[in-house]
Amino acid sequence: MEKSVSQIEVIAALKTVYDPEIPVNVYDLGLIYEIKIDKNNRVDIKMTLTAPNCPIADSLLDDVRNKVRDIDKVRGVNIDLVFLPAWEPSMMSEEAKLELGYL
Repeated sequence: MEKSVSQIEVIAALKTVYDPEIPVNVYDLGLIYEIKIDKNNRVDIKMTLTAPNCPIADSLLDDVRNKVRDIDKVRGVNIDLVFLPAWEPSMMSEEAKLELGYL
């Protein structure tokens, strides 16, 4: 039986995707709202953007999809782009807040 993909593996992959305008990865920025992995190793990600009219939205979504798809056992990636709740700086990790001078 094939081994399951773990949340830790998905999060590690997401931490390699950076918003080109902000020197912080999408996970620590707080853009990832939910990660679900089904029994067939298909990954569903609910995420948002820092702004609804983000000019790099398509390339950022492609980067997220490709990095997660590159995990050995992943059999598919679906991204649900949502804008509620709206992203705000308080959603960032402590590390991201420190990096960006919020702390």
